[in-house]
Amino acid sequence: MTTRNYWITASVVVLLAGILSYFYLDIPAALWFRGMKGSGFYRAFKLLTRMGESQWYLAAGLLSYLMLRRTKPAVASSGLLLFSSVALSGLAADLVKILLGRARPKLFFSGSVYGFDLLRFEHAWISFPSGHSATAFSVASTLCILFPQYRIVFFLWAALIAFSRVATTQHYLSDVLAGSLLGAASTAFLYHRYFKTPSHALIPSKIR
Repeated sequence: MTTRNYWITASVVVLLAGILSYFYLDIPAALWFRGMKGSGFYRAFKLLTRMGESQWYLAAGLLSYLMLRRTKPAVASSGLLLFSSVALSGLAADLVKILLGRARPKLFFSGSVYGFDLLRFEHAWISFPSGHSATAFSVASTLCILFPQYRIVFFLWAALIAFSRVATTQHYLSDVLAGSLLGAASTAFLYHRYFKTPSHALIPSKIR
């Protein structure tokens, strides 16, 4: 299967899963996890979800690039890919959030509000897609390119962060699915378009 066909297939699968989740899973899952609030399970994922905040990875990627671009250009290029992937997925997620205006779970809990209302800027109306999930999967995808032997670990880590957004009732399952695809696709696009060329060759699977 070619890379293009792979991403078409993945997008279709996520789209169908998201539609099914929107109609059949989002609300039941949100209500179930709402009942877990205050438990040790909830507190654990409340801590874990902070690892999906983009500022940590943006800073690490940019600093790596700025500090090493002259002495270790391959490592610097890897840092630039990390920064660019997180930035692109985050900006794309924010744009879609505002354009589609999906109500967060808290609006359903307080007033049974569910669905989309275009062009909304309020925090309660920017649920789709999940920005934390996009960040987690853009980071994991970058790390998988650099260290492919650990790709299972990286994607499990990203999946846990994405799941934490549902577990803490900040997002619906369909938000997380869309955000995860967006993050992975952002990294794949940037890598194949800009970072696979010899002038931007990334570090090998083992840092030397």
